[in-house]
Amino acid sequence: MSMLKVTGLHKTYGQLKVLKGIDLEVSQGEIVAIVGASGAGKSTLLHILGTLDSPDEGNVMINGLNVFGQSPRNIASFRNKSLGFVFQFHNLLPEFTAFENVMLPGLIK
Repeated sequence: MSMLKVTGLHKTYGQLKVLKGIDLEVSQGEIVAIVGASGAGKSTLLHILGTLDSPDEGNVMINGLNVFGQSPRNIASFRNKSLGFVFQFHNLLPEFTAFENVMLPGLIK
């Protein structure tokens, strides 16, 4: 079974169609890079995969769970318990080590 399976993902902002039918499958232990030109939809895709935004169409299955088939409350709980984020430029607190920064969400929970 796939760890992550995305089918028919679409996302539009106003008149701008950003994602147009994305299909993606990632198995456990597999390493994947998402690359493309600026404006290609990489961040939009990552926001949806991280459940920070929702698709207009399509399914996102994570470990067999249809994530966006859940209530907003259950999606938030899933994100809190099952996902982690490493942001590119911010959100690290300088007074803590990298390890402590990574531990913070778990300590807060």
